[in-house]
Amino acid sequence: MRSFPSLPQRAVILAAGQGSRLLPLTEQLPKCLLDLSGRSMLEWQLRGLAAAGIPEAVVVTGFRADLVEAALERIAPPGLAVRTLFNPFYKLADNLASCWMARAEIAGGCLILNGDTLFEPAIAQRLVDAPAAPITVTIDRKPSYDADDMKVETDGGRLRAIGKTLPAERTDGESIGFLRFDATGAGHFVAEIERTMRTPEGPALWYLSAIHRLANAGVDVRVESIEGLDWGELDFPADLTWVRSLSAGWQAKSHAAAAHTDLQTA
Repeated sequence: MRSFPSLPQRAVILAAGQGSRLLPLTEQLPKCLLDLSGRSMLEWQLRGLAAAGIPEAVVVTGFRADLVEAALERIAPPGLAVRTLFNPFYKLADNLASCWMARAEIAGGCLILNGDTLFEPAIAQRLVDAPAAPITVTIDRKPSYDADDMKVETDGGRLRAIGKTLPAERTDGESIGFLRFDATGAGHFVAEIERTMRTPEGPALWYLSAIHRLANAGVDVRVESIEGLDWGELDFPADLTWVRSLSAGWQAKSHAAAAHTDLQTA
């Protein structure tokens, strides 16, 4: 019998970085605030979380935190309480350190979302509705993968390995940077990042390296495919073209639906 998960009560968005690979666009503006068809990446994310019924979001900030905080006063959607958590080490560390800063928010279960992942709302809903598991990693599949993809190896619905250096013969998908934790999984994850941050290399690691170690240690890490749904990661200038095309398409559909409703009620 399928076990249904409880609705996560919080999403943690990792948005502390500058996005230096997008310079000069991000010289004074964090990439989570770049314009995507009239809305920022962050606004699209918050709307997607709100549509899935998530009641609260915690945005981990760093570079130009003042601009993110000011934007949130304008863009937080109704029904979603939004707070920020400042990571003062954003210049010196990678996103595992952001998770360490947010460990009190993660404990008990939550969603974790990379601040540069654009997703259609159906992806958040699919993750929320996925079968209950300590840790669930959303994945997509495509014919081939490049060096910057966060590649995964799976065994049925179980994650076996995750990392950018995973060899091609073991790769059968990629993480889109959107995860769900129940209370047990969050406990394992927080304990692992606590341990890792005490090592010399810890601050320079991605948080998904902790997921890799947990899967290898026998923790039940599951995958949920979002194949057929639209998403994009914003790292390079070419990515900006893609995510803007996605968001433009969503805006056009929204406007068309609104116009249809107006005609029916006229």
